[in-house]
Amino acid sequence: MNNNNQLPLIGVRVVDFGQQIAAPAVAMVLADLGATVIHIDPPQGPQWVSPANAVLNRNKQCIHLDLKTSKGLSEALQLIDQADIVIENFRPGVLARLGIDFEELRAERPELITLSIPGFASNDMLRREWKATEAIIAATSGSFTDMGFNRVLMGIEPSFSPVPLGSSYAISLAASSIIMALYERAHHGHGDHIEVPVAAALMEGLSYNSFVIDGLPERYKTMREREIEHRHMCSIDMNLTYEDLQEYLDPFFRTYDCADGRKFYCVCPSHRNHAKRALQVLGVYDELMAEGFPEVQDLHAPIDEWDGETSLGVYPLPPRWARVISEKMKRAFLTKTSSEWDRIFGETGIPGASQRTTKEWLHDEHTNKAGLIIEVDDPEYGLMKQPGPLVWFEHNASAFMQAKGRRFVDFETALDTLCSVRSPLTQELPRRSEANKPEEKGWLDGKKVLDLTNVIAGPHSAAFLGRFGAEVIKLDPVKPLYDPLIGCLYSFQTDMGKKKALVNIMTEKGREVFNRLVQSVDLVLINAPERQLETLGLDSESLLEINPEVLFCRLDCFGGPLRGPKTDYIGYDDIIQANSGIMMRFGGSDTPEEHAHVGTLDVNCGFAAGMGMALSMYHQLVTGQVSRVRTSLSAVTNMAQIPFMFDYEGRGPFDEASGREVLGNHALSHFYETMDGWIFLDSDHNEFDKLKSLEGLTELGDTPDLHEYLKHAFKQAATLHWLNLLRGADIAVAEPNSIETLRHDYSRIHDGEVGTHFGSYAFSVYPDHPSGHCFTQIDHYSIRPERAAIRAIAPTEKFGHSTKEILASVGYSESEIETMIEANIASLGWAKEYLPS
Repeated sequence: MNNNNQLPLIGVRVVDFGQQIAAPAVAMVLADLGATVIHIDPPQGPQWVSPANAVLNRNKQCIHLDLKTSKGLSEALQLIDQADIVIENFRPGVLARLGIDFEELRAERPELITLSIPGFASNDMLRREWKATEAIIAATSGSFTDMGFNRVLMGIEPSFSPVPLGSSYAISLAASSIIMALYERAHHGHGDHIEVPVAAALMEGLSYNSFVIDGLPERYKTMREREIEHRHMCSIDMNLTYEDLQEYLDPFFRTYDCADGRKFYCVCPSHRNHAKRALQVLGVYDELMAEGFPEVQDLHAPIDEWDGETSLGVYPLPPRWARVISEKMKRAFLTKTSSEWDRIFGETGIPGASQRTTKEWLHDEHTNKAGLIIEVDDPEYGLMKQPGPLVWFEHNASAFMQAKGRRFVDFETALDTLCSVRSPLTQELPRRSEANKPEEKGWLDGKKVLDLTNVIAGPHSAAFLGRFGAEVIKLDPVKPLYDPLIGCLYSFQTDMGKKKALVNIMTEKGREVFNRLVQSVDLVLINAPERQLETLGLDSESLLEINPEVLFCRLDCFGGPLRGPKTDYIGYDDIIQANSGIMMRFGGSDTPEEHAHVGTLDVNCGFAAGMGMALSMYHQLVTGQVSRVRTSLSAVTNMAQIPFMFDYEGRGPFDEASGREVLGNHALSHFYETMDGWIFLDSDHNEFDKLKSLEGLTELGDTPDLHEYLKHAFKQAATLHWLNLLRGADIAVAEPNSIETLRHDYSRIHDGEVGTHFGSYAFSVYPDHPSGHCFTQIDHYSIRPERAAIRAIAPTEKFGHSTKEILASVGYSESEIETMIEANIASLGWAKEYLPS
C-alpha cells in the first residue's frame, strides 16, 4: 500500500448485511474509500425497494443468501471468515438467532470488527423490539414535534419531514467508529464490537434543539420566541401564515423575493463584516447609516453597558431596526435575479444562496465540476447522477470520485474476491496485549489536535474526537469575530473538553506561538475556503515546513474534491439547505423554509470531519504518508438527502413528500389523529393483508381512498389501543414524542459517564457549569464500543481560560506570557462574563 494514489482503505474487507439506509450507506462510505465490500440481500431482495439502492451499493459486489437455510448460513460464515469488518442493522439479537453471533465470531477471531446499527439501543428494554423505521425513530425522538419556532407560530404540530436525519447522522458516526477501530487494530491487533443506535445518533444530531440553559439572558431571544411567549400569555392562537412569519425573522437570516420570481436566502447575522458587506452590495448601507443606525464597539460587553441600542453583527436585532432593514433589503433584492445575487454574494464573501430544488442541485454546474455530484454506470439504471464522496484527500482527490456501479455476482465470485484481497491489517498485526482492558484506552488516546475553527461544524468535529481520548487545543483570536450567540452560546456544545487560548497569530510573536503549537500536535483543523489558507500560513508547504508529520483537515461550505465555480464561496448550514433543495423539500417549492433543526447539516459535517481526521491518522499509521483530508457541508447534504439524491434517464418526477402540510410519505406511511392524540403509521402495501385483518381496519381492502378510511378509522379508538394492536402485529407505529418529554424522563445530574447504559436516550445536567448557568444537554453516547473506552468530556471552559497553560506547554516563561498579554498578543478572555448578559 505504498502507492500514493491509492485509496486509504484498499485491502480492507467488509461483509455488509445492511438494509434500508444507514448500514448499507456506512458500507458504501467504506467502499468509496477503497474497501472491498460484499453486500448480502435476502432471496426476495432488499427490504427497501428504491433506485437509491444503486447509490447505497455502488462499489460493492451484491449477492443473495437465505440465512434461514444451512447452505445460506454456511456461505455467509465463509464470507465473514475472510472479512475484517461485518456490518448489520437488524433488531438486537436477530442475526445471532439466525446463527451469526458476533460475540462467538470475535472470540474465535479477536481481530474482527463488528458493527450493529439498530433503530433503538439493544439495552432499551422498552423499544428494542419495535419495528424501528426511519419515521418511527424520528417520531419517538421528538424530531416531528420539536420542529422549531416557525412551526410553533404557524400552529403546525405534528410536522413531518422526509429527510432521513437519523440515518444521515448514523452514517457519519458509525463510519467514524469503524475507522477508529481500524486505527486501534493496526496499533494493537485487536478488533471491537460497536453499536450505534440510530435513535441515539439522531439525538446527538439534534443536540442544538435539545439543550437548555437556565436563566438565558433576554438578549438572545429572537422575535419569534418573544411572539410565542406573548401569544401563550394572552391565549392567542398560533396561526401565522408563511408570509406573516417572514416579518418575525431577522433581516440577515431570511428568504427574499428576487426579480426573476425566485427566492434568495440571506444568512449573515452575528458577523459584523458579513452584514455590512450585504448592505453595501444591496445599495442600502449608506442610507441606513444616515438614518442613525447605531454602532456598538464591544458586542461581548453586558448589554446594559452598550453605547447604543444595537449594531451590525448583533443577532437578533431589535424589532424596530429589524423591520427597517428588512424593508430596504426586500426592495433591493427585487432589482436582480436570484442567480445574479448568488454570484454577487459569493464573489464578495457574503453568505447567501438562491433557493433551488434537489434536481437543480444534481445538475448544477458547480456540484458536477467540483465532484460533489458524480456519474456512476449502474447495471439497472444506466448512467446515474449520484453523490460524490463524503471525505477525500487533497493529494489524490480524483481517485475518490471513481465510483463503479454495483455488481450482481454469485457466492463463489464474492468469496474469491475476498480471498484474493491482501489486507494490510492481517499481514503484520501487532501481538494483542491483554494488559489493555477496555476501560483503560480510548481509540485516540495520546493524539493532539489544534483547532482553529469557528461557528458549529468545525469546532463540533474537534469536540467529537475528545470522547475517544484526543487532546484538543482551541486557538481563537484575541478579538472575537462573531457576536456572543455564535461566539459563546454555541460553544457550550462545540468546545467541550478543549483547552482554550486566545492569541493573535497575525502578529510576529503570535505566529511564533502558532508555529510552536503546530510542532506539538498531530493534526491541524480549520474551516475556511482555500483562498484564505496561504494568508493564514495553512497551505501545505508552510505547515509541513513547521512540522513534516502534521496532518491537516479542512471543512468548508461548497468544497468538493475538485474546483468548481463556487469553491471559494463562504457559507453556513442554511446556505446549503437552500441551494441543495432541503428548504423546498421541508417548506414547499413556493414557500421554502429552513429545516427546523439547528445545525441540521453542521453537526453532521462535524461528525464527517471527525471521520476524515481518523482516516488520515489511520492512513499515516499504515503507510507513513501525511495527508490533507477534506469534507464540506455540500458533501454532507448529499447524505442527508440520499433517498432522493440521484437522477438518470427515465427517472420518475421528483415528487417525494414535501411542504409543511404533508404529514407522511403516502396513505400507509402517515400521521393519523386518534381519539385522544396522534400516531405515525409506517407501513406499506406488503403489509396490506396484515393491516386489514386487524380489528377496526377490516374494511380497508374495500375502500377506494385509503387515506380517508384510515383518518376515520383511527379516530375511533385511543392512541394506546392502536399502539398495542399494531405493534402486536409487528407493524411500525409510534406516538409522536417531544424532546422536552425525553429530557424530563432521561436527565440526570452529570455523573462522569456517557450514558450508554441508559438505553436510547440520556441527558446530563450540569448545575455547576463554568458559565454560571445550569446547562442540560444530550450525552455523547451514540458510539458504543465493547472494548474501547468512551469518555465523558469536560464542560466548555471560558474563552482564554487556558491561555497561560497552553503557552507554558510550548515553552514560554511566565514573564514572556505576561508580556504577550500586556501587548494584547494573547488574552485571558473576550469579556468579563462567560455568556454576556
